[in-house]
Amino acid sequence: MSDLFTPITIGPLRLPNRVFMAPMTRNRAPHNIPNPMMQTYYAQRAGAGLIITEGSQISPQGIGYPATPGIHSEEQVQAWRAITEAVQRQGGHIFCQLWHCGRISHPDYHGGEPPVAPSAIRPAGQAFTYQGLQDFTTPRALELEEIPGIVADYAHAADCARRAGFDGVEIHAANGYLIDQFLRDGSNRRSDAYGGSVERRARFLLEVVAAVVECLGAGRIGVRLSPLQPFNDMRDSDPQATFSHAVKALNRFGLGYLHITEMGREAPGAAGPAFDLGLLRAAWRGVYVSNAGYDKARANAAIASGAADAVAFGTLFIANPDLVSRLRRDSPLNQADPERFYGGDERGYTDYPALADG
Repeated sequence: MSDLFTPITIGPLRLPNRVFMAPMTRNRAPHNIPNPMMQTYYAQRAGAGLIITEGSQISPQGIGYPATPGIHSEEQVQAWRAITEAVQRQGGHIFCQLWHCGRISHPDYHGGEPPVAPSAIRPAGQAFTYQGLQDFTTPRALELEEIPGIVADYAHAADCARRAGFDGVEIHAANGYLIDQFLRDGSNRRSDAYGGSVERRARFLLEVVAAVVECLGAGRIGVRLSPLQPFNDMRDSDPQATFSHAVKALNRFGLGYLHITEMGREAPGAAGPAFDLGLLRAAWRGVYVSNAGYDKARANAAIASGAADAVAFGTLFIANPDLVSRLRRDSPLNQADPERFYGGDERGYTDYPALADG
C-alpha cells in the first residue's frame, strides 16, 4: 500500500516520495530577479518529492505583487539556473510555477496603465504595491487579438524554465489569477469565443496548456486549479460543472499531474459541502495532487484510499526545511512565523532549524 514515502512517477521523472512542496509567494526577489537567498531556501527543501516554486510571472504584464520572481528574461533564466542546480545536486526535483496575475494587480506595476483581465470587472479588495496597500482598480478587458500573444508568453516562459534547468512547470490556473479569471463566470462576462459557456471559458486554459505541452512535453507539466477558492473576489455560478468540465478536458493532454487545492471550503460564499471533490478525482485519469492543511495522518489516509496520489504541503515546508525526514520519523515540527511569510531577509525564511541543527 502506498503512503507519503512511496516513490511516484511524474512523466519521465521518478520521484522518491509523495511529499510535495506547494507553491508559496515569499516576496524576496527584488527587481523580480531570483537571488542567492532563494537558492539557499529551495536547496534546504530538496528532500521534497517535488518542489513547486512560488509563482513566477510569465511577462512584465503578469506582475501583481512586489518582489516576486519572473521567468521571461535572460537574467532571470541565469538566476534560476543557480537554484535548480543547487536543488538537483542534492537529488531534488523542481518545477517552476508559471503565473499571470491578471486583474489582481495595480497600475503602479504597469506604468499607470490598468491591469488586464477577461472582463472589465473590478475585484473587491486591495493590491499589494511598493507603496503599500491600494484599492484594486477596474482592469482593461483583453481584446480578442491580444489573447494569442499571452498564450505565446506562457510558452516562452516554459522555454525559459527549460533553459533554467527546471524539471518541469506548473501552470497556475488557480486562486483568482488570469487563467482562473477566464474560467469562472464571476470574472468572465465575455460574449466572444472565450466567454459564455463553460466550454468557451475553458478555452484560454486549454490553449495555454497546449502551447506549453508543445514546448516541454506533457509529462513535465502540472496544472493547479482551485474550485472552492473565493480568494481574490472569485465566484462561479456552478463550480461543479465548471471544474468538472475543465478536468475532463485536461485529460486529453496526458499531463504529469493535476494539482487541486481544497482551500476555501469553509469561506463565506464558497460552494462548501455542495461541491464534491471526489467527482474531480474520479474524472482525472492521471496523477492527482491534493493540497490544503494536510497533516501526515490525513495525507497518508488520502493516498491509501486513492483520493490523492501525492500531497502538497505549504506552511509546514516554510518552517521545516527537512519536512520529509520529520514526517518519516514522527519528529516534532517547527512552528512557522506568519509575521515573516512575506518579504524581509533570512529571518523566517532560511533560518528554521533542521533536525541536525538542534
